[in-house]
Amino acid sequence: MGALSHIRVLDLSRVLAAPWATQILGDLGAEVIKIERPGEGDETRHFGPPFLEGADGTKADATYFLAANRNKRSVAVDFAKPEGAALVKRLARRSHVVVENFKTGALARYGLDERSLAAENPALVYCSLTGFGHDGPRKDKAGYDYLIQGMGGLMSVTGQPDGAPGGAPMKVGVAVSDLVSGLYMTIAILAALLHQARTGEGQSIDMALFDCQAAALANQATNYLAGGMLPTRLGNAHPNSV
Repeated sequence: MGALSHIRVLDLSRVLAAPWATQILGDLGAEVIKIERPGEGDETRHFGPPFLEGADGTKADATYFLAANRNKRSVAVDFAKPEGAALVKRLARRSHVVVENFKTGALARYGLDERSLAAENPALVYCSLTGFGHDGPRKDKAGYDYLIQGMGGLMSVTGQPDGAPGGAPMKVGVAVSDLVSGLYMTIAILAALLHQARTGEGQSIDMALFDCQAAALANQATNYLAGGMLPTRLGNAHPNSV
């Protein structure tokens, strides 16, 4: 039994960042129920090649899907239909955590937003991941790893310096902005569960891909903010340890 074996997580998320968080919760023992679109499933089931081969020799899920969805139970629900939304609400009433990564306000039309679900389950921990948060000038904009790596400063410090062969901003070879965001989500959810256990109160967690990537600039950020040194691309060299 894992440390979270008493916890049920309702996972409305898809692709990578938020599923990465719910996968970690599942690794820690939580029961994770993943809601997927009927007939299609999570988009990453189709992100290939490579694909798995079914028992009958036909193409099955993309291996990408496996990277962020172990230790989960999948249920196909169309919550755009009233009966589907009602089913998700019933599951939310019986869950400790809900995780979603829809655009700001998208789930409110189905009554699956934080305010609606918390009204029926006041102890609920509701974690929402968007590109830029639920307020501010970009709250309605979608966020993707490639975009966030660029806007969040990561590409400006990755690759060969200007003037060198191939010198240009480069994205990292894995979707690291998504993965870092998933880790920050996990930490926030664990803290909220501790609060829930102590007080019986729920929590609303507003996570943004951009915020997480900016935070992950670490020493490159403090080099500039505290030291006035503008980060640049250095190839494989270290910006501080020289």
